[in-house]
Amino acid sequence: MQALPIFMNIVNQHCVVIGGGDVATRKVMMLLKAQAAITLVSPEVCHELQAMIDADKIKHLNTIFAADQLAGARLVIAATDDEAVNEAVSMAAQATNIPVNVVDAPALCTFTMGSIIDRSPIVIAVSSEGNAPVLARYVRAKIETMLPAAYGRIAEIAGEFREQVKAKFTTTQARRIFWEGILQGPLVERVLSGQEQAAREFLQESLTKADNTVQQGEVYLVGGGPGDPDLLTFRALRLMQQCDVCVYDKLVSPEVMELVRRDAELIYVGKARDQHTLPQEEINQLLARLALEGKRVLRLKGGDPFIFGRGGEEIETLMQHNVPFQVVPGITAASGVSSYAGIPLTHRDYAQACLFMTGHLKDGSLDLDWEAMMRPNQTLVIYMGLIGLEGICQHLIKKGMAASMPIAIVQQGTTQRQRVLTGTLLDMPEKVKLAQLKAPCLTIIGEVVLLREKLNWFNPTT
Repeated sequence: MQALPIFMNIVNQHCVVIGGGDVATRKVMMLLKAQAAITLVSPEVCHELQAMIDADKIKHLNTIFAADQLAGARLVIAATDDEAVNEAVSMAAQATNIPVNVVDAPALCTFTMGSIIDRSPIVIAVSSEGNAPVLARYVRAKIETMLPAAYGRIAEIAGEFREQVKAKFTTTQARRIFWEGILQGPLVERVLSGQEQAAREFLQESLTKADNTVQQGEVYLVGGGPGDPDLLTFRALRLMQQCDVCVYDKLVSPEVMELVRRDAELIYVGKARDQHTLPQEEINQLLARLALEGKRVLRLKGGDPFIFGRGGEEIETLMQHNVPFQVVPGITAASGVSSYAGIPLTHRDYAQACLFMTGHLKDGSLDLDWEAMMRPNQTLVIYMGLIGLEGICQHLIKKGMAASMPIAIVQQGTTQRQRVLTGTLLDMPEKVKLAQLKAPCLTIIGEVVLLREKLNWFNPTT
């Protein structure tokens, strides 16, 4: 993010627009919606602007631009087709620390105006930070179709009850839970169908009946998938947006973390090999304690919580404390990462079975089921196997697997940082050292790796 999105109160504030054509007209109309006091500077004006001048909606200086015209302005917009004038406006405004926007000239702007979806008092602004205004308008049009006009009236009704709700509930958490329940219930449908008085009556009744005691907490055990946020389930996203606390792992990608509710408390409990922020037993107790305090706890894990995610251990503790919980599966790394690497885990010509395993056990050893791994016509998928890769390859060759068996290592799969390294059991350990791969990585062993060259479809841009 290169620009901070803010909403500025310019009601009755002095704002200056330089220009007299169609573009200036659009900017003036936007400022009028925000109830600004507008001064237009231009020796010539179009018909629409002249009508606004005649109706005393805006002031007009019938002259060319001069720097002293910006005195006392809250913000300035340059909307002329003269580059020299636009540059002069930008320099004069910045010299006196007045926010300035120059249309179609991002380098001259100290602020930009997003593409607006107006459901006042709900207002959404979409910005491309000046890079692609047409794309921003396209996104705005998509949102327009999904957001009924009545949402503005819902916000107005909620505003009427804001002080009552604040008086009823003494904590921010309790107020948020009340509003989430209301806005997911019949109130919205009543407003959408034009029954606004019935909506007010429903809200008043709900507020009267509401219990101000501590709410019962709950834990959401959510699989965050292998990294690409587009692979999250709808249910995962909904729970991520309503949690009070997020307890998250090292394998959760930054892109997925961006979708957690902004004001939720974040608690990092990530683990690396032999380096645990919190031991697993303490994480289990932490989840229970937070929920017993009445909080909605998001336990966010990379991949799927029940595939090498210790989810089973955590919910055992929750059940011992009678803490309610939900489990939301995620796309496990084996499935997501192999797909993005162009390596099918099964294939009629190469593998009719697939074996998932972890590269190190609880004590850090490599005491794996080597006999099961040696079965023909199967694919081996090894989680957390980067550190022990050399030992794994050596053991498999020693047990009789061909040294030429194809193998792939995928780093940060499904993300724009994905790297894929292919080779054989014999040469892969040295290749990994030269490539300086780092966790998280997934190892895939089997003839299916040969298909990557043909089936590779995902090409990260970075």
